[in-house]
Amino acid sequence: MNIKSHVKTGDTVLVLTGKDAGKKGKVLDVLPKEGKVLVEGVNIRTIHKKPRGMNQEGGRIEQPGHIHISNVMLICQNCKQPTRIGRKYLDDGSKVRYCKKCSEIIDNISKGKKD
Repeated sequence: MNIKSHVKTGDTVLVLTGKDAGKKGKVLDVLPKEGKVLVEGVNIRTIHKKPRGMNQEGGRIEQPGHIHISNVMLICQNCKQPTRIGRKYLDDGSKVRYCKKCSEIIDNISKGKKD
């Protein structure tokens, strides 16, 4: 299953469903083949680790877990609202992501010519 991702690493997103619904965070990792994202401060899990070696500590470690990509929505940097995104080609042939609410360009996807 390879899902087309609407978010990238470094985007700020809003969590829509689940125990962390309503929280905002930065995307740390995107797994498009699994359709999951890792968001900072969301879906925190406690892992019990044994010490492996002389200098390594064991104990309970909290770290974020992956959530499904459909449960997050991009927050536009221009209008500061959660929004859907669109993709379009500009006149120079570059492909961009844009905000559907304010129609501002978010970023460039590619700089190559349209096929």
